[in-house]
Amino acid sequence: MQVSFACTEHNLKSRSEDRLCGLRTAPPPGGGSGGGSGQGSNGNYNVQNVTKTQLREQSGSRLVPQGHAHMKEAIGRHSNMKYRNLGKSGLRVSCLGLGTWVTFGSQISDEMAENLMTIAYENGVNLFDTAEVYASGRAEITLGNIIKKKGWRRSSFVVTTKIYWGGQAETERGLSRKHIIEGLRGSLSRLQLEYVDIVFANRNDVNSPMEGQGWSHSRFYTVSVVYNDKISLDISLHLWCVCVCVCVCSVPFAEVVRAMTFVINQGMAMYWGTSRWSAMEIMEAYSVARQFNLIPPVCEQAEYHYFQRDKVEVQLPELYHKIGVGAMTWSPLACGLITGKYSDGVPDCSRAAMKGYQWLKERVNSEEGRRQLAKIKELHLLADRMGCTAAQLAIAWCLRSEGVSSVLMGVSNTDQLIENLGALQVLTQMTPQAVSEIDALLGNKPHSKKETRA
Repeated sequence: MQVSFACTEHNLKSRSEDRLCGLRTAPPPGGGSGGGSGQGSNGNYNVQNVTKTQLREQSGSRLVPQGHAHMKEAIGRHSNMKYRNLGKSGLRVSCLGLGTWVTFGSQISDEMAENLMTIAYENGVNLFDTAEVYASGRAEITLGNIIKKKGWRRSSFVVTTKIYWGGQAETERGLSRKHIIEGLRGSLSRLQLEYVDIVFANRNDVNSPMEGQGWSHSRFYTVSVVYNDKISLDISLHLWCVCVCVCVCSVPFAEVVRAMTFVINQGMAMYWGTSRWSAMEIMEAYSVARQFNLIPPVCEQAEYHYFQRDKVEVQLPELYHKIGVGAMTWSPLACGLITGKYSDGVPDCSRAAMKGYQWLKERVNSEEGRRQLAKIKELHLLADRMGCTAAQLAIAWCLRSEGVSSVLMGVSNTDQLIENLGALQVLTQMTPQAVSEIDALLGNKPHSKKETRA
């Protein structure tokens, strides 16, 4: 692969200052085209007729955000659940998934965990997310026991897990080839499964090897990655500047991409994704996969809610359109903050009161937390006018975002789960007018580079 690398510092006052580096790599599969057609709840969508801001259903006048068409959304045969492709892969996932962080193997009983999974599955949820680190592996054990007890067809649901924090030994954590393979084997043993559908690299690993070496000093740049003169992606980053031209740009974690390709080829996983990686790191992983004929990631798992927007709304949609990486988001209620449970302090039974979550308590009691709680009160009033709960509005707001394949719910009882599932009905009310009103209340809508330049 031939790569040209040229950098200019950002003190240049130019309209093209965000296109300072050019990288040429092999084109993505299918030429990066975003064409095709998708389905909505009431009919077929012709993507060629989709405008930049909205889509009108064939059989009605309801406006649907653009992201729905790109995700090829359809309603299930036996439930009201909506299903979307995971990025531009062929894997169909429910737009609401059930997470196990904090709850399974820790906060709730195994009986409650089984009740939650049963209700979720019967209501069309086919995505269950966990990680090797959750409750020190007990979350995977609980999830595996329930799946075995229920006897559901393995082909009817999707299980995802994340690898990084495994054990106490130095070789039992990180993203080395050794830990990715051995950590996933450990997860499969606890889950009592032959394979997981998606294995995530849970955060990047600063100790993983780079493809390029020889970096000499630090500067802030914007990199424009260009594929075959057709696909470009502008990302600002703090980059180590090389003094001479190199043949291969710094592609992080080639070992990670090779190890993920190995576990997929061995039948231990169907796909792999990233969790809490930057857009630049995902692009670099994609580039190394294309260069060495390896398997690229299909999904990024990212935090997304009213007060955490930039990555999912600005960076990830561009990745979705350019290289097909979808978004699976978590914490739609900001660890319960959006429900209003912390408006009068920290309840004893809340997550912020649990051991190990002092950071959440400090966040709630901070000055920024108080400002957010004030905005949440206004959002509660808006939810009342729309005839839904604040939690349902928040989840529907997340689902309306372009490129989001699925939103992971974190619940500790059946009432919360049933309430959250009701967000599907609120999704139809996420018109441009409603979204604009929420943006006005929040006052934190991120802007793309094109909007900023304009």
